[in-house]
Amino acid sequence: MKRSLLLVEDDLLMREFITDYFKKEQWEVHEAENGRIALEIFEQTSIDLMVLDIMMPEMDGWSVCRRIREKSDVPIIMITARAEDDDHIMGFELGADEYVTKPLSPRVLVARAAALIKRKEGTVGREGDRLVYGDLYVNRTAHTVSVAGNKVNLSPKEYDLLLFLIKHYGKVLSRDYILDAVWGYDYLGDLRTVDTHIKKLRAKLGDEGRYIGTVIRSGYKFEMES
Repeated sequence: MKRSLLLVEDDLLMREFITDYFKKEQWEVHEAENGRIALEIFEQTSIDLMVLDIMMPEMDGWSVCRRIREKSDVPIIMITARAEDDDHIMGFELGADEYVTKPLSPRVLVARAAALIKRKEGTVGREGDRLVYGDLYVNRTAHTVSVAGNKVNLSPKEYDLLLFLIKHYGKVLSRDYILDAVWGYDYLGDLRTVDTHIKKLRAKLGDEGRYIGTVIRSGYKFEMES
């Protein structure tokens, strides 16, 4: 089954370059040259993943990401010509899942997109069916999380982070270790990425976010209160 990609990039040559690589991997590609058109396509089309440039006319990538996250947890990879950490932190706070810095490798971009889709569908790292901690319920097969019976919409990276913390139940995990394990050794962001995602994850889990504890000067651990 073909996956559906929404590519949002104002540079025509770059857009064609990226599109060719995705089509070779059997993706269906929808193109938008600015944020306004991207939102129109998103409303009318079933999209599995979005590749979103930051600097665009009419509506920038930040604004598009914010609007998308108001209604959907579709995986989002953001493209930026700047490597500043603040840009990455801003994107993650808005709900982006991955970052790629220009000049980019289309092959790497396609590989990251495929990995995000697999994690979204729960086909990577599946080790069982159900995990229950108090009112927190994780179904690995269905790739769903709920609290007190209410579904919690997590981004792929937030879901990966939660499972990683649960997998190491009761163990103190440093920010460096979490960053390398969940984002990968080649990730260029800093430790604030971990803090930002932990904060968002706790907020989404509500009362059950208390299981994610902060260990001062050490990191984080997942553990039920005794």
